[in-house]
Amino acid sequence: MARKKIIAGNWKMNMTPTQAVELCATLKDLVKNDDVDVVYCVPAIDIVPVVAAVKGSNVKVGAENFYIEDKGAFTGEISAPMLIDAGVEYIIIGHSERRDIFGENDILINAKVKKAFAAGLKPILCCGESLALRKAGTYKEWISRQIKWDLSGITADQVKNLVIAYEPIWAIGTGETATAEQAQEVCKLIRDYIAELYDADTAAAVRIQYGGSMNAGNAAELLAMPDIDGGLIGGASLKADFGKIVNYNK
Repeated sequence: MARKKIIAGNWKMNMTPTQAVELCATLKDLVKNDDVDVVYCVPAIDIVPVVAAVKGSNVKVGAENFYIEDKGAFTGEISAPMLIDAGVEYIIIGHSERRDIFGENDILINAKVKKAFAAGLKPILCCGESLALRKAGTYKEWISRQIKWDLSGITADQVKNLVIAYEPIWAIGTGETATAEQAQEVCKLIRDYIAELYDADTAAAVRIQYGGSMNAGNAAELLAMPDIDGGLIGGASLKADFGKIVNYNK
C-alpha cells in the first residue's frame, strides 16, 4: 500500500490569532488535495481560532510544542489533554529550534514521543544535522543516534503511525536546500534504520518528510523521491504558495 503524502506547515512564532484566521481563509481553496494529508502546526494561542477556521475542511491542526505532564506547576507550558480538547491531532517533537535554543535533549524528546502516543496525539518527530556534521561526514551516525534515542521504548505499531521529519539544520530558514538526491539519501537512511530497529513492514509504513526550505519551486522534485513522503514547511506555509506545495502533483 502506498504511503499517503503529508504536507505540514510549521508556522513557528508567527501569526496573531487574527492573522491566523485570515491565512486559513486565504489557503482554504488552495490546499484541497485528496491525495495529501494537510496539517497546520500553529502557535498555542492560534490553536482554538484555527481549529474553528478549518472546521469542515481537509485540514488537520497540529501544535508546535507541549510538556509531558497532564497538569501542574509548569508555568508557561501546555499539556496533551489541553491540546486534544482544543482539537489538535498532530504534535511537532524535537524540532532543531527546540533542541538548540531551548535545550531539549533526546531524553526529554523520547519522553514527549511516549506521552504523545499515550495521549492520542500523532507525533511529527524531527531529526537532522548541522552544517559542521554534514561537512565532517558524520551526519549519518548522528541521525541514526537521534532516531535510536528518540524512539527508545516505542513499539513497531506506534512507529507505523509516526511521521519523521528530516530537517538538515543548515537548510532551515537559510534559503539553502538539500538537493533531492541528498534529501533522498538521508530519508532512505532513516527508513533503512527503522527496518533495522524494527522490521521491514514498519519501515515501509512510516512516513518521512523533508523539512529544509521546501517551497513551491522544488516540492515536486523532492516529493518524487521514493523515500520522501511529504514536507514540514516553514516560511512557505505562511503564504498562498503553500497551496502549490500541497498540489505539487497537479
